[in-house]
Amino acid sequence: MSTTDTIDVSRIETFEHAEAMDLQAAELTRALDLLRGLEPEQWTAQTNCPDWDVRRMWLHVLGACEAGASMRENMHQMRLGRKRRKDFGVSLEEGLSATQVAEREHLSPPELVDQLQRIAPKTVKGRRRTPRPMRAAKIAIDAPVVEKWSLGYLIDIIYLRDAWMHRVDTAQAVGADLVLTADHDGRIVADVVAEWSRRHGEPFELELTGDAGGVYSAGSGGEKITLDAVEFCSLLAGRGDATGLLGTIVPF
Repeated sequence: MSTTDTIDVSRIETFEHAEAMDLQAAELTRALDLLRGLEPEQWTAQTNCPDWDVRRMWLHVLGACEAGASMRENMHQMRLGRKRRKDFGVSLEEGLSATQVAEREHLSPPELVDQLQRIAPKTVKGRRRTPRPMRAAKIAIDAPVVEKWSLGYLIDIIYLRDAWMHRVDTAQAVGADLVLTADHDGRIVADVVAEWSRRHGEPFELELTGDAGGVYSAGSGGEKITLDAVEFCSLLAGRGDATGLLGTIVPF
């Protein structure tokens, strides 16, 4: 995405379901490429998520993918996630993540990668086939924001951002090169910018640098921000201290 042409955020189109599924398929492929290149000791590297090293982070992603591929597995995880929320007083998101990791702790890194490779196409297929009326259904969310989401927003947007951010987390944790392109990562970042703008509703001028970056604006006379595109998304996802408009939470 060029950093020479300013993009009016109001003109950034929300993902259509088909585009979101194509992006998820590509993202999981990129994740697998990264994971296959890790050395054994890199799987124990601490990530930006305090409870997770690299292996546990991807046990969570694997669990989410397995839930996406199977309604039975999805219901199983939801039942245990709700139980953890009740028993430990945590958010449903935290309860689900803990369930996903705990039930897959026995997997070695090679086993994890093999299972993720096998399940990824089934995950995308299962999510792609979710009927439109079901995607319109509302679900209550208690973290990182308290609000109601459509199931389609969870399936199309959040699962994509989650996998993308964990690829970022992994590359940073192990010092690996992060593959970024304008058509894939730049599109994901642009969608984050658009939602960030809707959530705070203030004018701004935003220049995001790097291969996933771009120049964005809303209104006039607002805050001017220049930042690396990946760092921008990381701050909105709660990875680091943010001030001003950057303190606006965007779910990942």
